[in-house]
Amino acid sequence: MAITREEVLHVAKLARLELSGDEVERLTLELGAILEAVGKVAELDLDDVPPTSHPLELVNAWREDEPYDSLGLDAVFANAPQREDDLFRVPPTT
Repeated sequence: MAITREEVLHVAKLARLELSGDEVERLTLELGAILEAVGKVAELDLDDVPPTSHPLELVNAWREDEPYDSLGLDAVFANAPQREDDLFRVPPTT
């Protein structure tokens, strides 16, 4: 399955990525190769394969629900690039 330059640009816009012309060309080739590899699954005869949501049996490992102290504000904001009072300051989105 081929992917077009316009589709790569559309996905980049949705992801809010600024790509150079070289990056668009490279990603068009790379994403095309990935889609081609994934598309080979459609060629397999999977009629006898039951649907699965996970390859392994999942079991919940519950821990005791015990109350504990929350992090202090200084610890919460320790790695925040910007803080405004008790809020994270983030750049506006367009």
